[in-house]
Amino acid sequence: MPDLLIELFSEEIPARMQGMARDTLKKLVTDGLVEAGLTYASAGAFSTPRRLTLMVEGLTAESRPVREERKGPNTTAPAAALEGFLRSTGLTLDQLERRADKKGEVFFAVIEKPGRRAPDIVAEVLETTIRNFPWPKSMRWGAGTLRWVRPLHSILCILSDETGHEVVPLTVDGITAGDSTEGHRFMGIGRFTVTGFDDYAAKLRKAHVLLDSAEREAVLWSGAQNLAFAAGMELVEDRGLLTEVAGLVEWPVPLMGRIADDFLHLPPEVLQTSMKEHQKFFSVKNPRTGRIEGFVTVANIETPDHGATILKGNQKVLAARLSDARFFWENDLRIARAGMAEWSEGLKAVTFHNKLGSQADRIDRVAALAREIAPLVGADADTAEKAARVAKLDLRSAMVGEFPELQGTMGRYYALEAGLGDAVANAARDHWRPKGEGDTVPTEPVSVAVALADKIDTLTGFWAIDEKPTGSKDPFALRRAALGVIRLVLGNGVTLPLHALLIKRIGRLTGQLRAWDAQRQGAVVAEALISVGMKDQAADAYDQVISDKRPDMQKAEDHAMAVKGVENASDLLAFFHDRLKVYLRDQGIRHDIIDACLAMPGNDDLTLLVKRATALADTLKTEDGANLIQGFKRANNILTQAEQKDGVEYSFGADPKFAEGPEEQALFAALDAAEAKIGPAMAAEDFPAAMAAMAALRGPIDAFFTAVQINSDNPIIRRNRLNLLHRIRSVCSGVADLTRLDG
Repeated sequence: MPDLLIELFSEEIPARMQGMARDTLKKLVTDGLVEAGLTYASAGAFSTPRRLTLMVEGLTAESRPVREERKGPNTTAPAAALEGFLRSTGLTLDQLERRADKKGEVFFAVIEKPGRRAPDIVAEVLETTIRNFPWPKSMRWGAGTLRWVRPLHSILCILSDETGHEVVPLTVDGITAGDSTEGHRFMGIGRFTVTGFDDYAAKLRKAHVLLDSAEREAVLWSGAQNLAFAAGMELVEDRGLLTEVAGLVEWPVPLMGRIADDFLHLPPEVLQTSMKEHQKFFSVKNPRTGRIEGFVTVANIETPDHGATILKGNQKVLAARLSDARFFWENDLRIARAGMAEWSEGLKAVTFHNKLGSQADRIDRVAALAREIAPLVGADADTAEKAARVAKLDLRSAMVGEFPELQGTMGRYYALEAGLGDAVANAARDHWRPKGEGDTVPTEPVSVAVALADKIDTLTGFWAIDEKPTGSKDPFALRRAALGVIRLVLGNGVTLPLHALLIKRIGRLTGQLRAWDAQRQGAVVAEALISVGMKDQAADAYDQVISDKRPDMQKAEDHAMAVKGVENASDLLAFFHDRLKVYLRDQGIRHDIIDACLAMPGNDDLTLLVKRATALADTLKTEDGANLIQGFKRANNILTQAEQKDGVEYSFGADPKFAEGPEEQALFAALDAAEAKIGPAMAAEDFPAAMAAMAALRGPIDAFFTAVQINSDNPIIRRNRLNLLHRIRSVCSGVADLTRLDG
């Protein structure tokens, strides 16, 4: 069985696209080969800045012959049906067979496809792959029609086995496949031929190209760490930057430099971000001072002076970049120390959303909400409001304008410089969190209050203007905001009356939006009057538009808005529940368990809801818990069928004096004991205790069903037992709606 080697050699492929391109090349080619009838043992894809490579081992030499029988129309069918069948099979009428069938005589097509040689199939699959490769961005060059991420120079495509290798016959847009490639752009040895993958990888290494990106990362990181260690420093880990830089070089050569003393006073996050974003430098930290004092850059070439010239040029460019950062920092400090009023005023001119006002309007809403939430999370209301009013001011700073990823981080520095204290400063840094799945959750009370207010304001605002996520579209990241609220609440054990809070916030915002609409309409009327020379009447017309409304109309609008506000709040609560289901499923809690708990009162208290779901999930993992559910469902099914048949509800209390036999008497006693425990446990929110008391019913219920016939001939006994089943349902349903559980 031959091995296949493919290399697509081009100008530099952007580093961010290489991982996707490797996976795509492997999938498109291997899927195409399998669909054409070939099999293979293994496949691996590789990339460097100038090449995509695929190696396929153990490829079959040819596809197997295929014989397919396809049933066609009846021999008496219309001509059009027969013609369509012939077109689909590629046969002529005399090539069809007539066979007897249940409904008479029908045509059959016997299609035989001979096996095809691997080179022919590979050529066909590779050309299709190249011409249809899904690059995020691609280009055309010269007079050709081919599109590729960067100009494609050559194609290497060979099949090799123990007898030698052969070039796959393929030409794509004037580029003919061969068995040669070239190494490093500057340290290479010119073009060279290869006979297989091992020969290919070895010759590339001699030509100063490390084919495997994982190996380049390892060489790069090891070399950078050694340089930092030799200088008594520590390399700051950045896996994302490591992957990116490994995609920029074919022969990584780490070089270490020092940051000039003029810039060491800048915050470490500023130094690290500036070097990473502008220069792709790794930061080097002094373990004694904790400061960023050096950097590691990665060259793509070895030089006679061991990189001294490269390093000198990089340091010159770095000094210019850090000079800009120093200017931003010093200018921002001046504004921060003056109280940040300039930034606060500037946010009035920054639109948050055309229907939700400016960033300043939003800050007012978040500040009011943070003050309201503060007592619920153990924060001081005045401090929470103050923190909310300064948390977003760094958006107007020059530093965040240059490096948006530093929002929050710089806010903390500026709040400290303004003398606002640690609680306010930390809230400015943390109110954005959690941003994503791996991000930490704030725990300081003021930070939690502001972070919750920020995310809840975002959600209520977009729900009020009916801008909700649809399908896969979520342009305002509302799913992430809802998950952030969930993680904040659960991570800090917050008891939050979410539904009431949502109704209140959406109601207030809806009223504010109506006032803004009236103001906009008044402004349109006033501008129209001014445009026709009626300037004196404009002010009066504006006032009339925003206030002229009959009391009955106002009352009707207020009622409609209140109803809509409650509907929006309920819909938003359901959205929270959907996100909570996803979050808890990732934690290993089944969807039906969550549904059983969501059906209970108080489901807007997310902390309480999760405690209940966790306790129920743990109970169902026990033998008693799992078997109890079966007993409960049996009781519920019998009771439901009897109520439907008899047209009455059996819920008037079972009387133990009608109990017959020890099993029935024992069930009465067990239900009494369970109720005595479940009620206080639920009141104390001790769900594990309540679930344990419920699970203890398993034995008495099983014994009852084994020994007792529900539908007794005695109508009094039958009615009493059905009422007893209702009591089982009532007791068990006090902890969760068990009817929603699967199985």
